[in-house]
Amino acid sequence: MAKINVPPAPPVTLVIFGAMGDLTRRLLVPAMINMTRLGLADEGLHILGVGIDPGDDQTLREELDAFTPEPGGEGAVEKGAAWEQLKSRISYLQGDFTSDDVYQSIADRIGQAASGNAAFYLAVQPRFFGDIVDKLADHKLTVEAEGVFRRIAIEKPFGHDLASAQALNARILKRVAESQIYRVDHFLGKETVQNIMTARFANMMIERLWNADSIDHVQITAAETVDVGTRGKFYDATGALRDMVPNHLFTLLSMVAMEAPNSFDAEAIRDEKGKVLRALRHYTPAQAKENGVRGAYTAGTLDGRSVPAYTDVPDVAGDSTTETYIALKLMVDTWRWHGVPFYLRTGKVMAVRDTEVVIQFKPVPFTQFDDTAAANVPPNRLVIQIQPDEGLRMDISIKRPGLAVETAPVSLDFHYASHFDVAHLVGYETLLYDLFTGDQTLFQRADGIEAGWAAVQPFLDLWAEGGSPAPYAPGSLGPDASDALLARDGRAWHSLAAEEKSA
Repeated sequence: MAKINVPPAPPVTLVIFGAMGDLTRRLLVPAMINMTRLGLADEGLHILGVGIDPGDDQTLREELDAFTPEPGGEGAVEKGAAWEQLKSRISYLQGDFTSDDVYQSIADRIGQAASGNAAFYLAVQPRFFGDIVDKLADHKLTVEAEGVFRRIAIEKPFGHDLASAQALNARILKRVAESQIYRVDHFLGKETVQNIMTARFANMMIERLWNADSIDHVQITAAETVDVGTRGKFYDATGALRDMVPNHLFTLLSMVAMEAPNSFDAEAIRDEKGKVLRALRHYTPAQAKENGVRGAYTAGTLDGRSVPAYTDVPDVAGDSTTETYIALKLMVDTWRWHGVPFYLRTGKVMAVRDTEVVIQFKPVPFTQFDDTAAANVPPNRLVIQIQPDEGLRMDISIKRPGLAVETAPVSLDFHYASHFDVAHLVGYETLLYDLFTGDQTLFQRADGIEAGWAAVQPFLDLWAEGGSPAPYAPGSLGPDASDALLARDGRAWHSLAAEEKSA
């Protein structure tokens, strides 16, 4: 993998709260190995892991060294010389996140670094977010000086509803400036997500059609084949809507629907994304009932493995009404998108793993091919494939070879892996580089977080009143009610890319 032609990030001590956790092993450290290999990390990068587990520097290094992901899976990077170089700069501090002694020790360790720069990564349970920020501020660890930065990266979920997100923002922003907070949505680290803006604003033929005059509707899908597994306690308190919609799916929605910023400055882009989220229609209870579907998977098999019903997963209540699948129809009330529905869906143990955005254009106003076998000309469609096979596809119609004038649908495909070296990147390389360099473009701002929660709050309130999710079988594409959500509008879900390949 060739080095990237950008300067390395400045020297920094990265303090990871939750250093023994899955996120650190699977994503953060593999990303920093890649950054070291690509020349994105300065030799002054030091990693200080903080955790409750007993151990010392060697314990953490061995724990990270022993991590062996599946080939091609998350965290599957070539370690080699880059890992040996990085490993020598990893240290560990054992202690309770709420203990003052821990923060004094952190201050001492940072003081030993030549630069004094520090970034604090909160890879911990959300209940610790406010406490850690308070402790960092109490011990002056958030105070910046000339040429010295202090930044805090916070993983999702940021709140569990509108009120809690507002309270957490208020608590944190009392202690640190918005410019120091980096709210992470790892979807924004993916090349194809970032390419949405480039595809729109660098191609006039696309942007000219990017409005209600030409677009019939938009579909955003994040389908997973994994089940809840060992995350029962977390998931039963969260559910598919909280886990995926206000962050990942709204990230995609806002990049699709935003207006062109007046520059690619971080605040200009976040301003436009925030406007989209604030323009999402807030439903009444009756409208929320009509425009939302939730489901929970039953027992079954998927890819030859047995899957227990969601309510039989360890640490999930037997009478749980938490959803593992969600489908929503949302409206963006702006001139550009007036009357264009946005359909969102996400779920566990679905038929395929596939994350995509589908822009379906309006059909031709009439067809000149009524006397042929292909009179029903399908509408054009732009498919932005986020994962697993990143790329873009445009569905168009052409003349079928022969004497008769008959149409045939074809696809114009672009695959990132066919043109660029994107192998073994985990998606956090860009996010960590931007954290170290101070670029907040790909991070969520307080107003955007709250606007997203405000849009889904009617669904949370409705389902809190009672009722149960609709059942769906592992290996399916969700409950029947999800198909009905689109069918009543005369539309249907797009066949997922991986499903088409296996057909």
